[in-house]
Amino acid sequence: MPNVTVVGAQWGDEGKGKIVDWLSEKADIIVRFQGGHNAGHTLVVKGVTYKLKLLPSGIVRKNKISIIGNGVVIDPWALLEEIKQIEKLGIKITKKNLYIAENANLILPLHRELDGIREDIKNTDKIGTTRRGIGPAYEDKIGRRGVRLMDLANKKNLSKKIDMILFHHNSIRKGLKKKLINKKKLINDLNKISSKILIYSKPVWKKINEFKKKKKIIVFEGAQGMLLDIDHGTYPYVTSSNTVAGAASAGAGCGPDTINYILSIVKAYTTRVGEGPFPTELKNKIGNQIGLKGKEFGTVTNRKRRCGWFDAVLVKQSCTISGTKGIALTKIDVLDELKYIYVCVAYKLNGKKIDFFPSSLQDQTKVEPVYKKFNGWLKNTSGIKKWQDLPKNTQKYIKFIKSYCGVKISSISTSPRREDTILLENPFKKN
Repeated sequence: MPNVTVVGAQWGDEGKGKIVDWLSEKADIIVRFQGGHNAGHTLVVKGVTYKLKLLPSGIVRKNKISIIGNGVVIDPWALLEEIKQIEKLGIKITKKNLYIAENANLILPLHRELDGIREDIKNTDKIGTTRRGIGPAYEDKIGRRGVRLMDLANKKNLSKKIDMILFHHNSIRKGLKKKLINKKKLINDLNKISSKILIYSKPVWKKINEFKKKKKIIVFEGAQGMLLDIDHGTYPYVTSSNTVAGAASAGAGCGPDTINYILSIVKAYTTRVGEGPFPTELKNKIGNQIGLKGKEFGTVTNRKRRCGWFDAVLVKQSCTISGTKGIALTKIDVLDELKYIYVCVAYKLNGKKIDFFPSSLQDQTKVEPVYKKFNGWLKNTSGIKKWQDLPKNTQKYIKFIKSYCGVKISSISTSPRREDTILLENPFKKN
């Protein structure tokens, strides 16, 4: 049975958590491979709601191993608090069901502070970050001055690492006339929590290779969406990591041949959080209606999401870049009460029609959507579990998405509940 890599095909918040949790029933290992605790996944299982940020969605299932890969940046304090909260809901987390890559980079308090300082500086464009230090932590990783999980095990080496990172950060803070970081306090804070986090530390690349040899089934779980990818998204209004499917290989420490089936999660309409271009955004009653019905508020920040019509151009582009084999379509029930539904099928840019989303920010903000109109179904689809039970107009809408994007619809989610899923193609089945 092939492994499955799950990524978002829009600006995140597509419902990856539920789909990964659903897939986890068949899988043995669930690996989170990029991002940080800026991306939340909400699961509803037997009436209990779990809000995960760093922990892979498979953690709520028994007899599964959840892995946080080296591509993730980890705030150790946030992770320990998340573990504490999830354990209160009856989920036992130990070194037997949670592995963390020893070479994963850490988010320190100085990263969170710098994130906030930058967002608050006047006369600069706001990116709309979650202020959790994700970007600054990735900067230090690429700048080769980051502190990694394994560094907590060696106090002498940790001291040298802190010297390197403070040379950089205190220089910035001095220039911005901010209070300098106290090395002694930072090291003491890290030493207090090091033993609690190091128990999960493992050479994850080696473990994944062992699982592969044993023919264990692996689900690779992405965070955010392709349109927030540092290279392929709406730059600079993006996250600080690669969110495309190919990042699973580097972020988990395994060869591309391990990735296999790529499943893109796609919401039946479009949302985004924070600043940046959004061609199909609806700043009207319909946009508000979709937001309220879809409960479009961030799991991590509780920020209200911007809502708009389905952008088929963007989804097709995302699926092409990630090499998508199947689409898991979510939140179709949110559109139940709309008389007419529109899908963006092209753009107009400077008077010309184009069939792709340009890379230039200037062009991205200028494109005008070209829409195809659909009749709504005005019937309840929530909880439907069979394709034939969907209203005819719902089926037409879904078939068009499949045809336009050139990708099979493998499943349709009709509510946040785990069981309310229509399976059309099994991602684990060999083709």
